[in-house]
Amino acid sequence: MKWQYLARPVRSLVGRRNFASQSAPSLETVAANNVPAVTSLDISAGLSDDQKEFQNLALNFANNEMYPNMAQWDQEQIFPVETLRKAAELGFGAVYTSDEYGGTGLSRLDASIIFEALSTGCVSTAAYLTIHNMVTWMIDTYGSEAQRAKWVPIMASMEKLGSYCLTEPGSGSDAASLSTIARREGNKFILNGSKAFISGAGATDVYLVMCRTGSTGPKGISCLLVEKGMPGLSFGKKENKMGWNSQPTRAVIFEDCQVPVENIIGSEGQGFNIAMSGLNGGRINIASTSLGAAERCLDVTTEHMKVRKQFGLTLAQMQYNQFQLAQMGTKLVASRAMVRNAARALDAKHPDTVSLCSMAKFFATENCFDVVNTALQLHGGYGYLKDYPVEQFLRDIRVNQILEGTNQVMQLIISRGMLSS
Repeated sequence: MKWQYLARPVRSLVGRRNFASQSAPSLETVAANNVPAVTSLDISAGLSDDQKEFQNLALNFANNEMYPNMAQWDQEQIFPVETLRKAAELGFGAVYTSDEYGGTGLSRLDASIIFEALSTGCVSTAAYLTIHNMVTWMIDTYGSEAQRAKWVPIMASMEKLGSYCLTEPGSGSDAASLSTIARREGNKFILNGSKAFISGAGATDVYLVMCRTGSTGPKGISCLLVEKGMPGLSFGKKENKMGWNSQPTRAVIFEDCQVPVENIIGSEGQGFNIAMSGLNGGRINIASTSLGAAERCLDVTTEHMKVRKQFGLTLAQMQYNQFQLAQMGTKLVASRAMVRNAARALDAKHPDTVSLCSMAKFFATENCFDVVNTALQLHGGYGYLKDYPVEQFLRDIRVNQILEGTNQVMQLIISRGMLSS
């Protein structure tokens, strides 16, 4: 498809459809705003006129600002802050945060459409953007009026960058067993412990930290906003990763870190609920980045098959390769349908939202990885070279089967929901 440049930021297109700043819409309202709800190989199929404009804006940004730089960011491990701030100028710094303090105020479905489009340009950079969006949304949703007024405007513009701190060296999937402790002393919390695999750590400004302020178990967990430069905050070495190299990853270390009491997000003991509410949307966001990678790889592979010849035939003329292409297209469309369905469920607060988000994350990250892996195979030896984009997309989306809850945990969540009913 041809992507038309749109200079207007997303927030200028929001108009009447501001899901984030209004009460949750009914299922009927969500359906009405997204008719016809058809998903196909056409990435814009089934979208409203507004959504097509959001998508075109994101696709254009991906093609002009991200895709030409993707390989350099990866190979030189560049964190493209200025590009991120350009994205924020278009409304992508706080996509589903309410517009009261500067968010864009779109729905979770709109956000999925945007993150998928951006990921066609660079999965690693788009994935960091989804994390920053989640941090901003958490502050806006659970913070006090003073916190929202202070932080949301500078997070939405990406003047300040955010990191989400849940995982620890000893607690990954079992998040409720985290051991980072915050002890209250007067008007401060004294924070001790460490967080592992934190995206953006050391380069970002705002750290939402899940820590233990009470007893063992989920009810003893609270959420603190820790600012870079606070006494006792430090960072581990920059991790050398398989992918996601356009964003730094480090351990975040707290050694008697002093955090003002007013930096608690929500109330004491609410942290685990905040973390889990963020993960439902986070799973849709990460699945959306897998969609973007699969979309781009399917496009470049289709073109490659039309021109690459072996045994006197183009790859596209060989029936087995046609079967492979058909499987890739089918997996992509099915994955996109599941992700958008889960996003609609989250917007409507459907009772099956948790299971649907888990299904979408599990299905899309597995099947889109298969699409990208097959794309690499169809490129032959060229697919293994860094001169071609497919190998980077493969490296960048492999982690999607691990983070935001491993795909094994996703299957536990889905099966428990089935058995409990």
